[in-house]
Amino acid sequence: MKKLVALMLALTLALSVGGVLASETFEIAMVTDIGTIDDKSFNQGTWEGIEEYAEANDKTYHYFQPTAQSTEIYLDMIEQAVNAGAKIIVTPGFLFEEPIFIAQDMYPDVSFVLLDGVPHNADYSEFRTEKNAVGILYAEEQSGFLAGYAAVKEGYTKFGFMGGMAVPAVIRFGYGYVQGIEHAAKELGLKDLQINYHYTGGFAATPEAQSLAASWYADGVEVIFACGGAVGNSVMAAAEAAGGKVIGVDVDQSPESETVITSATKGLAPSVVQTLTKFYAGEFPGGETLVLDASNDGVSLPMATSKFETFTQEDYDAIFAKLVANEVELLKDTDAASVVEIPLTTATVTEIK
Repeated sequence: MKKLVALMLALTLALSVGGVLASETFEIAMVTDIGTIDDKSFNQGTWEGIEEYAEANDKTYHYFQPTAQSTEIYLDMIEQAVNAGAKIIVTPGFLFEEPIFIAQDMYPDVSFVLLDGVPHNADYSEFRTEKNAVGILYAEEQSGFLAGYAAVKEGYTKFGFMGGMAVPAVIRFGYGYVQGIEHAAKELGLKDLQINYHYTGGFAATPEAQSLAASWYADGVEVIFACGGAVGNSVMAAAEAAGGKVIGVDVDQSPESETVITSATKGLAPSVVQTLTKFYAGEFPGGETLVLDASNDGVSLPMATSKFETFTQEDYDAIFAKLVANEVELLKDTDAASVVEIPLTTATVTEIK
């Protein structure tokens, strides 16, 4: 019995949270946001980039998944990754802005990649990115623009935007979506398009979000841009019941539901691969905030899986080239206080409170 107890104690001491043996080491680590690495969204896109680079370059890698959401818990996961030998840690989402602001000072010999955010302190009074950290932002307004533009070209005239929390990235997606609708409508000479616009205040699938989406479809809305993590699951459920259509977000969400006609995606995996490549080449862009857009694989629509019948690859290539060439000027979150301040001549936006 004493030997059995001793063995169990030894095993307990050998294991850390997440089932990682104390003797195991990993060069590349990811700390997930709340959720799993197969969430069909930000965690998954980030993890796929790490996997792609690590497998191609024979690097060890691992992810650490917190059980709750707070700066303290995220820092604990970062500490576990550092203790497991991580040389570079990738974190997805704006909720890591404060943890990385702190961690970059705590672990000066470790490099940090913050996707969709820039490091700052708790009250936003100080923004600072040290040489061992990089913030990567995306031109969500361009991705949203492509989705709205394509939807009009496909023949839709009644739209919805259901965002999660009104954080900068979500706002930019929505603003771009509205401007894409406007741009395509002008090209086609269309008037009187309708857009319902709403933030749920969170990123969870809820009966309330599904009920609101169902009411929109019942009122004639044809396609809803579901821009809020699991909020999309609520919208998809409503669309499946009503015969409506959905635009996904962040990653290609077409496998999630037949109702998804396209997705406004960010180049999550490519940006991770690019940054890891620079890190191991001794060219880590520490101290910088990068903004990835159409010119560098930052945004796109997944045309290979999109369910378009009218909007063609040629149409997509033409409008995408205009974004790359900066021939389309878009307002974003820093340019307007509300979506209704975006000047529209072809569409009416109704903000649903």
